[in-house]
Amino acid sequence: MISTSRGLLGLSPVAVFMTLYLVVSLVIGDFYRMPLSIALVVASMWAVAICRDGNLSRRIEIFSRAAGNTSILYMVWIFILAGAFAALAKDIGAIDATVNFTLRFFPPQFIVPALFVASCFISLSIGTSVGTVVALTPLAVEMAGMAGAPVPFYVAVVLGGAFFGDNLSFISDTTIAATRSQGCDMADKFKANLWIALPAALVTLAVYLVMSASTPEIVIPDGANPWLMLPYLVVLVAAVSGVNVTIVLTLGIATALVLGLIYGGDIISLFGAMGAGVDSMGELIIVTLLAAGMLGLIKAAGGIQYLLQVLTSRVSGLRGAQACIAVLVGMVNLCTANNTVAIITVGGIAREIAEKYGVDPRKSASLLDSCSCVVQCLIPYGAQTLLATSLAGIAPAAPFAYLYYPWALALTVALSVIFLFPRRLHRVG
Repeated sequence: MISTSRGLLGLSPVAVFMTLYLVVSLVIGDFYRMPLSIALVVASMWAVAICRDGNLSRRIEIFSRAAGNTSILYMVWIFILAGAFAALAKDIGAIDATVNFTLRFFPPQFIVPALFVASCFISLSIGTSVGTVVALTPLAVEMAGMAGAPVPFYVAVVLGGAFFGDNLSFISDTTIAATRSQGCDMADKFKANLWIALPAALVTLAVYLVMSASTPEIVIPDGANPWLMLPYLVVLVAAVSGVNVTIVLTLGIATALVLGLIYGGDIISLFGAMGAGVDSMGELIIVTLLAAGMLGLIKAAGGIQYLLQVLTSRVSGLRGAQACIAVLVGMVNLCTANNTVAIITVGGIAREIAEKYGVDPRKSASLLDSCSCVVQCLIPYGAQTLLATSLAGIAPAAPFAYLYYPWALALTVALSVIFLFPRRLHRVG
């Protein structure tokens, strides 16, 4: 049993980070002025200071082990490859060619809705929001530039669609973790989850259609070489086929290199573009390592355990049990910045709550997956947002004002708890 004073102290690094980054940025009205990395450095130093697990060397070791976790380093590899591919594709003209083709195919008023649907489809097919962000963010940035629209808005469209698929896909880590922890079949969870995610996606799509009605005519430049779209086609086809994201990016880089050489580029210049792309990921990698280390110390200090302890002590009734599961995974996701880890962390407790109060396993799995995706999409220090904003060259919090899908999903989750739908999953009315 963790005391309130110890639990709140364990969670305090999150408060320090939020105060330094979000509150200060809101007060000064500029999310570009306060560097995310500095906010995390200060919060991490505070986490080291308040952790009671051994001497300073031991605390730094805990921080380093969490930052050097295999899943974190795997994400770093993705960032490196994504940076190299994005810069190389831009250098040879692949992005311009792909955007040119897209704008010729879709009327201007349907560009944003089409981008959202494409993000939903790709993420549903490949089961990873990160892969979707890598594939579509550079295109979204170019489309925003040609349409004279805010880049954060187009980035937010991609992020929303990416999390739609992450929530529902059969091969998503979050789906696997949610169904295994709750003991239900993936297909059954998909059917139940669709009642929550699909209405949110349709509402979001309707908003984009209304917003796009006044989109001005876009002047499409001539002369783009259609063959230069091949790197993106290779990436999309390989991703939809279920190929590992690191292999997908490697294939894209290889294709772009070959095309660059064919159309007059020299290998040193192409490598230079790749190097610049990798360098551009430097801050993102540092932020990822700092966040992971800080959250490891929060866990060691008892912050996560205290959070679980408090939230599970006030459960009552069917609706209360579902609300507790939703808040539980959301709060833990806020502290871990990883939706899969959040589901795994609270999965066992959520199952106990579900069994005690008669919550259908399909509903509890849906709540775990949906609520973790809501929080992961909204936090500026989540891997998907960091990657998307890094590729777009904008502040991590810049897309927040345009993130319509996660708010719509949060609303449908709340309605599903209040009105107990899908009705067939509940033993009582």
